[in-house]
Amino acid sequence: MHNIVRLNYLYRDAGNDKAWGSVDFTNPDQLAIKEVERRLRSDFEQGELFIAHQVGLPELFFYATDPITEDDHCYHEFHSVEAIETPEAVAPKQSISEFLTAVRSAAEAGWRAFNPADRLPELRANAAHGS
Repeated sequence: MHNIVRLNYLYRDAGNDKAWGSVDFTNPDQLAIKEVERRLRSDFEQGELFIAHQVGLPELFFYATDPITEDDHCYHEFHSVEAIETPEAVAPKQSISEFLTAVRSAAEAGWRAFNPADRLPELRANAAHGS
């Protein structure tokens, strides 16, 4: 069994419609969940908002497949991190330490907000390819 850190996040549009996602990371440095959450919240805007593609997370936008509405924006929202165990065969490739470094780099560079319409062709191409 692997000890894994699961990041739970969501896209919530201005109408409060939600799409949920999660990503698993290895934890070879044995970071405590509270420490992981503290570090994420310190780097996310307002302690919870981030731009998913800047840190390599799948985007959960509705407008990748549905029409853009006035409720759409570019931010994803941090929900939680949790420790889980998974069988050896499903170990993630990226560590939570590597992800925390990517988040810190993105925060230091500045979260780059964008207009959803500007990235629509790329988002729809990714949605069509299942990524």
